[in-house]
Amino acid sequence: MAGTDEEAVAAADDALYVLTAALLTPAKFPSVLGDDYPEACAALGLPPVADGYGLVLGQDGAGARWTVVVDDVSLVAVAIASWDCGMEHDLSPDERTVVTALPGWPLAVAVAAPDVPAPHDPGPDVVDGPALTPPDAEVWGPAQRRLGADEIALQWATWREQVDDTAFPVAGAAGGPGGSAEGAGRDGEGAPGGEPAAQPPGGHRGIRRVLAEARAYVDSPPPLGRVRSSFAPGGARTLRADGPGWSLVARTDDIAFVLLDDEPGEVLPVGRGPELPGLLEALDQMAVRPL
Repeated sequence: MAGTDEEAVAAADDALYVLTAALLTPAKFPSVLGDDYPEACAALGLPPVADGYGLVLGQDGAGARWTVVVDDVSLVAVAIASWDCGMEHDLSPDERTVVTALPGWPLAVAVAAPDVPAPHDPGPDVVDGPALTPPDAEVWGPAQRRLGADEIALQWATWREQVDDTAFPVAGAAGGPGGSAEGAGRDGEGAPGGEPAAQPPGGHRGIRRVLAEARAYVDSPPPLGRVRSSFAPGGARTLRADGPGWSLVARTDDIAFVLLDDEPGEVLPVGRGPELPGLLEALDQMAVRPL
């Protein structure tokens, strides 16, 4: 979506009630926007600058939804960190840091500003064209697949305890890449479901494709942000990799989970086997990391 004109920026800047914020950087960006950083920027009509952006979501005095893009990334990062710690923090970007203001919100926001009309998109008298909207949670597609991977990364312990390692064949018994074994997951509609089941000999075709494409990233680096690494307990790292039609979440000291566009709601565990540890280590070495 292209940036709005000066009138729209002025409208959004006039008494914006900030509700939440997000980072749009190579190492951390809203996954609903794309598989990588350039794709996420393109979804908002922004050039993929090296330092990234901060996204400030709020309402103006009339209740209209606005996403204000700022280039003061550290200001937004400090606010998010404070909120995550349960601390109050006033996020008031200087108008000189505003890059553009976009009508609507690209993310689902469950709160609203007090004492203003209910959230709604700015009218045609303010902006031309459609407003940003979050993805439809009822329809499975790339955005929902990436959101599912986000959930697994955030709730790793909950998901991991659903996997019985004995469901995986002995290392090397399955025909997937590296002798890894895969299992079927849950339906993706709520809390994790039943125990995974081991795949038959030959492995899961979709997982074989994902592991092959992820391995190719090591030799031919993909667009920035396709592979990201973040903190995990015990000295491990949480890896996130995305590609055409797939998302992978893994711990460098543990297993991986795969989600596919063509298998709605399914979460597929991937056993370590003899080669998955080396693949995860190689991906971690090339991954983008938060500063």
